[in-house]
Amino acid sequence: MASHQVQYEMLLAQYCNQLDAIALLREYRPYFELIPSLRRPTESIISLPLPVVKLDRPRDGQLHHGLTCDLALIFCDPEWRVKTGKEIVIFIHRPGEDFSDLLKRWRQFEVMLGYEFFWLFPQKYQHFFGEKGENHYPLFVTLDYTPDRIRRGLVGASLPFVSVQVKMPEEALLESARTSLATARDADLDEDDSAGPLELAE
Repeated sequence: MASHQVQYEMLLAQYCNQLDAIALLREYRPYFELIPSLRRPTESIISLPLPVVKLDRPRDGQLHHGLTCDLALIFCDPEWRVKTGKEIVIFIHRPGEDFSDLLKRWRQFEVMLGYEFFWLFPQKYQHFFGEKGENHYPLFVTLDYTPDRIRRGLVGASLPFVSVQVKMPEEALLESARTSLATARDADLDEDDSAGPLELAE
């Protein structure tokens, strides 16, 4: 549904903000305790949405690759302004994605860990050396549209996850409703067209 995509997009945009990313980690204490400094949170985390990395050698003929996670959180020491080597990768359950699809994204990321790579940082963080960290921790995020079988699968696979609720603004709800109505109307028109012309009885 269109409203599910809006929820996903809102959550991805929200976690680009360091304070909101910290609020997410607060829901999973083992990762929350990895934050270098809560007194200087905006200097302790670099948030990279839909991250891209540069490999030290080509893979499939390319040096640059987009990773399969939705977000990477890079921890930094605010005093020395260097990376700590600990990195959290966030996988938000996407609309229409089943358990095997979600798990495959993590497995593909694990494959990439076999390569040496460098994070591509925004201009603001260019002074950081972007080499891959030593420790990578996955965190999965489920939403209200996530089927229970996905949560059961994550538990069975020993993969940490948190469940969040996204409050939809009224404007987004209205736009989602309009999109759903338009989609349904187009589907009805396509169905009518596929039925062909009606034959009049003689």
